[in-house]
Amino acid sequence: MLGNFNVRTDLALEAKEDCDAQKIPVRGVHVQEERDEEREIFTTTVKIETENGAKEMGKPVGTYITIEAPNLSIPDEGYHREISEELAHHLKSLIGEEKKSIFVVGLGNRDVTPDALGPEVIGNLHITRHVLREYGQLLLEGKEVREISSLVPGVMAQTGMETLEIIRGVIEEAQPDVMIVIDALAARSTKRLNRTIQITDAGIHPGSGVGNHRNGINRKSVGIPVIAIGVPTVVDAATIVTDTMLSLVEAMDESEHLRNLGGTLKTLNREEKYQMIREVVTPNLNTMFVTPKDIDETIKRISFTISEGINIAFA
Repeated sequence: MLGNFNVRTDLALEAKEDCDAQKIPVRGVHVQEERDEEREIFTTTVKIETENGAKEMGKPVGTYITIEAPNLSIPDEGYHREISEELAHHLKSLIGEEKKSIFVVGLGNRDVTPDALGPEVIGNLHITRHVLREYGQLLLEGKEVREISSLVPGVMAQTGMETLEIIRGVIEEAQPDVMIVIDALAARSTKRLNRTIQITDAGIHPGSGVGNHRNGINRKSVGIPVIAIGVPTVVDAATIVTDTMLSLVEAMDESEHLRNLGGTLKTLNREEKYQMIREVVTPNLNTMFVTPKDIDETIKRISFTISEGINIAFA
């Protein structure tokens, strides 16, 4: 009954928190935190350096930078500008100055709002490849601008092809130096929905957070460095119910009047209670995911913030 369970999340930070909560020793993983209280921007860098660490975390080896911004879903232009600048800073550090041609791919389904982040970001980018190829840097009045090209490959239901197949074909023809891929993610915690941006050099596995695994998009599969940017827009419904039930059980344990109602539950530790509740709840909610009711406006706002970060960094 109390077997291991997998928390559905695309965030390396949450995977590390889950390992810590279960007291699982993870070697080869280093965590660094930076807190900017004045700007309310909190950055956590998780570096997975060994295959053992990658196995325990359930994430590929690489660097995962998580920007947590509590007001990211609020319409504050000044605050969003600060987030864009923070994103640009990390993109520059991961990509470096030597990469001149940037290929940006917006994953997801434009017709499904929580999954439309990638296509929406592409719609706000400053595309420069065709201009530079035609007129050169002279047209830009001395500004050093990199070649930016983009693609919205759609999903398999729309194209009948794996996203990776389409991307490989474009890379073979256009020969970019580096690729940035943008996708909506799944989170473990509701407090991180639409308030968190993850940047990683480990690539991405589209749909993994919602159990819809597609071929991985990374340096090994496409032949060039891949930087993935993602924002969690959905959370597993079973997780919400499980957390609520766990809070109820713990409240019963702490109450003198309700303590005896817990029965055998009081003999279990927190992780065992969580696993038991999860296994009861999951069969009924395993395919359901939840997104905030204001997701339409939020996606538009956050997609612009991400596109501005890329524009600041390279265009």
